[in-house]
Amino acid sequence: MPIPVIIDCDPGHDDVFAIWLAAGNPRIDLKAITTVGGNGYLKYTTLNARIALTVGGIEGVPIAAGADKPLVRELQPAEHIHGENALGGPVLPEPTVPLDPRTAVDLIVDVLNESDEPVVLVPTGPLTNIALLVRTHPEVLPKIKEIVWMGGSTTRGNHTPYAEFNAWVDPEAVDVVLKTGLKFTMVGLNITHQALITQEVIDRIDAIGNETSKFGVELLKFFCSNYDAWQDMPEGPLHDPVTIALLALPEVVESVESHLDVELSGVFTAGATSVDLFDMLKQKHNVTVPIKLHADKFWDLIVDAVGALR
Repeated sequence: MPIPVIIDCDPGHDDVFAIWLAAGNPRIDLKAITTVGGNGYLKYTTLNARIALTVGGIEGVPIAAGADKPLVRELQPAEHIHGENALGGPVLPEPTVPLDPRTAVDLIVDVLNESDEPVVLVPTGPLTNIALLVRTHPEVLPKIKEIVWMGGSTTRGNHTPYAEFNAWVDPEAVDVVLKTGLKFTMVGLNITHQALITQEVIDRIDAIGNETSKFGVELLKFFCSNYDAWQDMPEGPLHDPVTIALLALPEVVESVESHLDVELSGVFTAGATSVDLFDMLKQKHNVTVPIKLHADKFWDLIVDAVGALR
């Protein structure tokens, strides 16, 4: 049986590929998409989610807009990576997929209540919407099978020396979600930096030859050029689809169980994720942490999914 999934995202180049992987993989049942301010302002991330479905020819998946800023902080988008509209590179088409009138939280609640089985939440941006869900609708938490989040790191950051961007944007939301005790997987920079966009990868996707692949190649080239300019990384890391890949094919990653805390007030470390890999604190394990990515299997999943779309 396919795994029912809700993606909560801030597209963003890599979020688009996470959406395409979920829609194009037969092991995933993409129930809904919700958007949040993160890589770009909410008006852009919501538009970009609709464009991702339009380009892929994906129908029947509702999209609802969520929080436009973090719980207590001001939003500072990642324009240096994703561009002003959060999806720099290609000419963006007008979306044909409508925006659902519900809020993101209301859509998630409805999908959870209507599902015959627990649903996996896959946030690939700041955890603001999920924290708001926890605060306003705690009665639906038993209907959540697990949360698989792209964010954090077991090592250093990518937005500040210690903090990964999604965690840095809204660490208070991370803290709220962790305190629920829900099954939680942190797909951090330590593994997503193993999903590098090599020229071979771009050539494989380009060779598919459909509308989705052509648009995707433009996204990848822009994304890599900005990573090269920013961090001297000509082969950029495609972070977000790792979340979907490990659900579709669990053996694509190797993971460990650990304890996770998030830094809320450090002058230099706000948003840093403290993963106790060596059990120094002797605290209860509250997180699964993928450590190793089998990159060949990961890219096979991406190529197959893009090929299954329009």
